[in-house]
Amino acid sequence: MNDDPTSLPAAPARRRAHTAGPRAQEHLLRAADDLFYQQGVRAVGVEAVVERAGVNKMSLYRQFSSKDDLVVAYLKRADGRFFERVERSFAKHPGEPAKQLLQYFDDLTQRASASDYRGCPFVNVAAEFPDASHPARRAVLDNKTRLVARLTDVATEANAADPAALANSLALLIEGVYAASQTHGTGCGPIQAAPRVAKLLIEAACPPKPGTPSDA
Repeated sequence: MNDDPTSLPAAPARRRAHTAGPRAQEHLLRAADDLFYQQGVRAVGVEAVVERAGVNKMSLYRQFSSKDDLVVAYLKRADGRFFERVERSFAKHPGEPAKQLLQYFDDLTQRASASDYRGCPFVNVAAEFPDASHPARRAVLDNKTRLVARLTDVATEANAADPAALANSLALLIEGVYAASQTHGTGCGPIQAAPRVAKLLIEAACPPKPGTPSDA
């Protein structure tokens, strides 16, 4: 009991309103996008996600059975956005698969030079979950496998002598850009070199047909 007549009663704790269904899920995924990407999955608790989303904890557990479930949903959302960027990049050179591959590295270099770039969310999550059987790690592998398959398709269209080898080489270079952005810093020299290295790999794997004019 407070015996001081001049003191004010404590304000009641503010309760977050219940947000139903798809709207709550969207708020939570947006919050997870921001927090997990910028701060890391392990460092961010569900309370922080709930606070950022502006919903109550019950709303979170109505949409996601656990934090791991939320992490997988975050990665699936990131996967969709990632392949949208890939296809937008390829679409800049319709019918010219070698140029599509080169364009992707130009666009990746620009993206990896942004001051707020935190690397690849899939690489980041893989580093935080050592168990390869964890659902989050399986989501990471799915993304990487799909990328290599898509690169192989385009390399095949570009008449690469060994499309799978070219795709794997380009995938390795992409991973190098992700790592360099966090070790050397965004926009660093190794990132700026990536398009030139990609060009060398693509030209070596996809020699021009006889009679085709050089772009040089």
